[in-house]
Amino acid sequence: MHINSPIHKMPTVLHTMRICMAAALPTTWKSASWLLKLMIPISLAVTLLQFFGILEWMALYLHPVFVHLGLPGASAVAFISGASAGTYAGIAAMMSMPLTMKQATILSLMIALCHALPMECAVNRKTGSSFWKMCLIRIVMAFVCAFVLNILLPSMPDPYLYMGAEEGSAFGAVMATWLLSQVKMSAIVFLIIYVLMVIQRLIEAYNLLAPLSAFLAPLMTLFGLPRQSAYMWLVGNVLGISYGSAVMVELEEKGLIKREEANDVNYHLIMNHSMLEDTIVFAATGISAWLMISTRMAFAIILVWMRRAVISIR
Repeated sequence: MHINSPIHKMPTVLHTMRICMAAALPTTWKSASWLLKLMIPISLAVTLLQFFGILEWMALYLHPVFVHLGLPGASAVAFISGASAGTYAGIAAMMSMPLTMKQATILSLMIALCHALPMECAVNRKTGSSFWKMCLIRIVMAFVCAFVLNILLPSMPDPYLYMGAEEGSAFGAVMATWLLSQVKMSAIVFLIIYVLMVIQRLIEAYNLLAPLSAFLAPLMTLFGLPRQSAYMWLVGNVLGISYGSAVMVELEEKGLIKREEANDVNYHLIMNHSMLEDTIVFAATGISAWLMISTRMAFAIILVWMRRAVISIR
């Protein structure tokens, strides 16, 4: 029997898996703790705003804008939370207000396209793009996406994953329901992050990013991007803009990708990045993974080719 047979390789694979699972725990704990410190106060704030009628008051002023997106005015709180603090903050706010599946789907896509703007646009600036241009494009495209989805999606009247108390409940009941919801949410967040961290470490352990990027190079032509940008594109989609920022900056500093090419990739990534994590997180709350991936990919391709068309006209 040859030493390279699958039977002899199996212990090595299991050993690597155990190492990756063990190594993922400390990072998961650190990341989950940081996210929950952000999510729990936002969830509490939204719950209190809803109980004391402040969300309803805000909705009166924001409804004229958000009604064209198929959303209640109060959903602006979730969008602003996601845009300023990140995906998890937006989801925490979403689960603290009653929404239909259609409303939650539209709002999820808005947050997916436009989240953590201060941090991610700062990363874009490091790799050759304008902070304010990236920020403005993401906000505009989020609203365009919501407007289009409101027209195209069916009614979808089923309720979204609501973790708040029933309307008219006493303050004590509202707080008890909120506390229980935070325990559930904390467990979900920890599990999601742990799975993602294990996958990330397995990719690193088997050095899969380089061969995968080589395989995906021809696809860059369809996206309107340079073929040599495949590695940067893959890093942005596997690790995300924030997590993958160090790698992307290093690629540029080493001359493996030119600054103009990095800027080109940024136009795609602002619409479609962290595809693994974002999709799993939203899908865990009931949002269609297929719709999340296809919509973001479509908007990314449209944006890049529109930009190329404008540049060619000039």
